[in-house]
Amino acid sequence: MQVLAPAKVNLSLRVLGKRPDGFHEIETLIAPISLYDRIDIEKQNRWIDFVCDDPSVPAGDDNLVVRAAKIFFATTNVKSGVSIKLQKQIPHSAGLGGGSSDAAATLLVLNQLFEMEISRDRLAAIAAPLGSDVPFFVYGSAALCKGRGEMVTPLTLKEKLSILLLKPQFGVASRWAYERWTNSRELPGVDYRAQSCSDLTLVNDLERPVFEKFVFLPQLKMWLRRQPEVRAALMSGSGSTVFAAMREGADVDHLAKRAREELDPETWTCATETL
Repeated sequence: MQVLAPAKVNLSLRVLGKRPDGFHEIETLIAPISLYDRIDIEKQNRWIDFVCDDPSVPAGDDNLVVRAAKIFFATTNVKSGVSIKLQKQIPHSAGLGGGSSDAAATLLVLNQLFEMEISRDRLAAIAAPLGSDVPFFVYGSAALCKGRGEMVTPLTLKEKLSILLLKPQFGVASRWAYERWTNSRELPGVDYRAQSCSDLTLVNDLERPVFEKFVFLPQLKMWLRRQPEVRAALMSGSGSTVFAAMREGADVDHLAKRAREELDPETWTCATETL
């Protein structure tokens, strides 16, 4: 059985404070987008066999897909095994939720494959220990997420947004970004203020700590803000992807080409849209 696991962008991300359990209380509006990993899962008699076409992706219990399969079998008491093949398109350490989406997709496929008929709400609860973004992906729609991200309220965006993703060669670890949020400061000349886009307010509190260290990212964001095709630009999650919400009829490919020419020829770009 094959499934597509979508990436996401955080249209807003507010960090409200650190919790006693070490996590941070957040409020974030997340939208799935049309960039996908592909996962093939088949039943087998025993064991969980996992392969991935990207050698940089960890294997075994360090991989969220494997952990998702194990937690599914432990929760349901299903006595079986699966063969899992993962084809990556979503870059990792990018703020796009690739690993979390893969884990959620694995749970959804296993639920169907073994005819367990577990509800989305129950699957989201099962998914919560795997990571803060995993419950969001279980629901398959835009959502407002609170708590550490596990409290998910699905919603519908007023309009579909055309999105250009831009990611430099380096990644950013989410834990690192959150750990430095409290004592971080704004850089002069960088606009961190909320931006209006349709009926949305785009803002990301993690830009402050991440931009302090990774100075190419604020340069990328402010360059995008100056381009006539761009309605708003923001870092997604903890980075390192910065995305541009495009104006209607804008040439996304031309903007991507200009960004590589004027900023960094090694920048990864992808034209996509919210789902």
